[in-house]
Amino acid sequence: MLALVGLHVLAAVCAPLLVRLWGPRAFWLLSLPSVATAGLALARTTAATSGTAPREDVTWVPSLGLSVTLRMDALAWLMCLVVGVVGTLVLVYCAGYFEPDEPGLDRFAAHLTAFAGAMTGLVLSDNLLVLYLFWELTTVLSYLLVGHSSHLEDSRNAATQALVVTTAGGLAMLVGIVMLGQAAGTYSLESILAQPPSGTTVAVAVALLLVGAITKSALVPFHFWLPGAMAAPTPVSAYLHAAAMVKAGIYLVARLAPGFSDAATWHPVVLVLGCTTMLVGGYRALRQVDLKLLLAYGTVSQLGFLVVLVGTGSAEAAVAGLAMLVAHAVFKAGLFLSVGAIDHATGTRDIRELSGLRHRMPVVFAASVACALSMAGIPPTLGFVGKEAVYETYWHGAQAWSRPVLVVLVVGSMLTLAYSARFLIGAWSDVPGREDTAYHSLHRPVVWVPAVLGLTSVLASPFLGAAQHLVEPYAESWPPSAHPIHLALWHGFTPALWLSVLTVAFGLALVAVRSRVESVQRRLPHPPAAVSAYRWVMRALDRGSIEVTGVAQRGSLPLSLGLILVVFIGLTAVGLLGVGSAPETRWWDTPAQAGVALVASLAAVMAVRSRRRLRGVFLVGVTGYALAVLFLLHGAPDLALTQVLVETVSIVVFVLVLRRLSGKFNDNPSRANRSLRVALGVVSGVLVSGAALVAAGARTAPPGSAGWPVGATSFGGGENVVNVALVDIRAWDTMGEIAVVLVAATGVASLVYLSHDRVVATRKRLDEARRLRNRTREERPSWLAVPAGERTEEPSLIFAVITRLIFPAIMVWSLYLLFAGHNNPGGGFAAGLVAGLALTVRYLAGGRVELRAALPLMPGALLGTGLFLSAGFGLVSMLVGGDVLQSWDADVELPLVGHLHLVSSVFFDLGVYLVVIGLMLDILRSLGAALDRQISERSDA
Repeated sequence: MLALVGLHVLAAVCAPLLVRLWGPRAFWLLSLPSVATAGLALARTTAATSGTAPREDVTWVPSLGLSVTLRMDALAWLMCLVVGVVGTLVLVYCAGYFEPDEPGLDRFAAHLTAFAGAMTGLVLSDNLLVLYLFWELTTVLSYLLVGHSSHLEDSRNAATQALVVTTAGGLAMLVGIVMLGQAAGTYSLESILAQPPSGTTVAVAVALLLVGAITKSALVPFHFWLPGAMAAPTPVSAYLHAAAMVKAGIYLVARLAPGFSDAATWHPVVLVLGCTTMLVGGYRALRQVDLKLLLAYGTVSQLGFLVVLVGTGSAEAAVAGLAMLVAHAVFKAGLFLSVGAIDHATGTRDIRELSGLRHRMPVVFAASVACALSMAGIPPTLGFVGKEAVYETYWHGAQAWSRPVLVVLVVGSMLTLAYSARFLIGAWSDVPGREDTAYHSLHRPVVWVPAVLGLTSVLASPFLGAAQHLVEPYAESWPPSAHPIHLALWHGFTPALWLSVLTVAFGLALVAVRSRVESVQRRLPHPPAAVSAYRWVMRALDRGSIEVTGVAQRGSLPLSLGLILVVFIGLTAVGLLGVGSAPETRWWDTPAQAGVALVASLAAVMAVRSRRRLRGVFLVGVTGYALAVLFLLHGAPDLALTQVLVETVSIVVFVLVLRRLSGKFNDNPSRANRSLRVALGVVSGVLVSGAALVAAGARTAPPGSAGWPVGATSFGGGENVVNVALVDIRAWDTMGEIAVVLVAATGVASLVYLSHDRVVATRKRLDEARRLRNRTREERPSWLAVPAGERTEEPSLIFAVITRLIFPAIMVWSLYLLFAGHNNPGGGFAAGLVAGLALTVRYLAGGRVELRAALPLMPGALLGTGLFLSAGFGLVSMLVGGDVLQSWDADVELPLVGHLHLVSSVFFDLGVYLVVIGLMLDILRSLGAALDRQISERSDA
């Protein structure tokens, strides 16, 4: 099953290339993962429906209890069939629907294939957190698919609307998942449903989970996003908004119902919103003139119907609900694809412009008739079998609300028949006095895929009864009732049959007086539209964000930092007030520690009061170096070395930037203002110290680093615990940090180089580099690579000579720190900083040209290579059969060198080394060379 999800990922990655090579025909190949989904479900039918559900477990994040657990029980088996079969047909349909010159077809193919994989993972997930990841992935992919025609404003707005609504529901659902998982002590759905927890927390969690379900399945009041999403291409509407994505909410309700249908918040939400949605959607469908919108509101109505069925909480309703779920997926996908064929052939979906199509599109006509009859619940179709089971269930229901719900379902079914007839009449009738609609022929998949779904709607109905036992293991979650149902076309003259007759009679009456119905609908006042409320909320959020930003973010750095510190002080103080007793403290080990702390504190206070920039930088540097001394006094030479290097680099960056700033700070704060800043800093420092002491004293569990000294040798093959932790024990953290470094370097360079004259500046740089390459060696100075006239001031000859002498030694020292860091102070980070400082000295000695001569590489190349080495090391570890980022060590004897201890993680550390050098080079070229150029250009001007 995990391989099945991986197959979808592989297909999605290859989809753009396949579409560029083969055009729309690539969809035939891209349908194979969906074929595999349906095939796997069929192959495991016996196991999935016999109570011994197949499962696969892969540990992901053990500390969070997060594992990729896929499980195919009866419900997941049925959903895999729906997702796989309909997905296959829709992808095949795309091969004939799209033209080779369709803009963005390669991206569309990748997104649709990835969506099929996300839905497969969603219905198979047994872990709630993993289910949520797939859930949100379907949301993002739906946004991309709905917004496929990004050049159209309607398409962009519809995609954003769907994203906002479903993401908001998803966030509420995430909170519910965490609450439920903590209350149950596990995130496994199988375990939670086997012994459902109870209590107020669980009731709130279930309500939040239902919020996620009703937003995804477009129930009132969130139903408005689904009709808006009809801006998507028709295959998207058929797959996402009829058979797959909107079914995710139905699936979640069905999945949770066995354990929580008795919760206090369950039935009020499920039954009230479901019944209301069925009536609202059916009523709105009778007003539509766009065939796609008509089906969209019909889908809203049917989704409300399905939520009521799967959320009722009885074995009979569960069987009827799953039967209707299959029927709905088949007939609604067929109807949407039929509309796509009409739109493709005529260029319109407006029933006021269509006429005479049934004679020229007989196959699509027959398919849509069969699907519409199934939607209306007319025999002998899947929809009729499911609707009969529904009526039978609620007629014999034991709950007090069974009959009122039955009345709503009957009325909703009458509306369903009425808008089904409106669809057929509007799409296929010959309108007197109207010319036949212009038409062109269609590719075979566009014609025959709806035909397959139409035939299935009719021919599969007699077999539902024989297949009922396949979903009964799911229905067995509830005790059997005195009136079990059986799926069949004929049950005799039962109350359900007479209700069906009543439904058809009143539905046909609505069709007969449809003109009067439309007239009444036009005269009746329109109720407030939910989309209007959505737009009002979005405008209010935009306005509120502008007002808050205007108050809190005025472009003043002191104000922004002050607000941050005030909030921090308030939250930390409240947290510390709850501490009952003060922790045991030891103020110092030696008096030297107190002296260094006093120096750091005085420097910090003086830095806040400083009115000159250079003095402030110097004082901040004093606090940093003092911290390094404290590390050293505590016996942490590795941390002390790193702190010294970081502080030195920070001072270099500050000084480079100060060249473009005045000597004094721009603002001239009053004495009271400076005193306030000192107070904020002092209070913040005291609270940080207090929080650190309290956190250390409040520890109840053994620290996670307790076994690191032993593990550093046994696991990482090194004696330097700090370095082994970075490249072995906590390698994932380091991987994330170097990725952040890469992003930060890119951001710094982008901000510095951002200018309206950047094209001219780039051209000048290229000319400068070209002149430097063409200059002969005899023309170059002997000590510095920079030619005469390239600098604004003459360099110091002594500085230049010393720089050239010590530069190789510093670089060798950086390499020593890199390779010795596994056992001694050093490592890739410290080594990279040393190499970066060596480049800084070269830059100070000879400017930007000297820097380019010292390391003629682009920073991006170093950053990318470093990240590739670190990530590639993790991949190689997997390929040779180990865990991700696992290290191996070996002892070898080399001639002349002697005994050598080799550790594979040195390649990971080498990646860190290159990333840090790339960052330093990027800083020197942007804050150094780029500012030099700007200063030179301004002086020339």
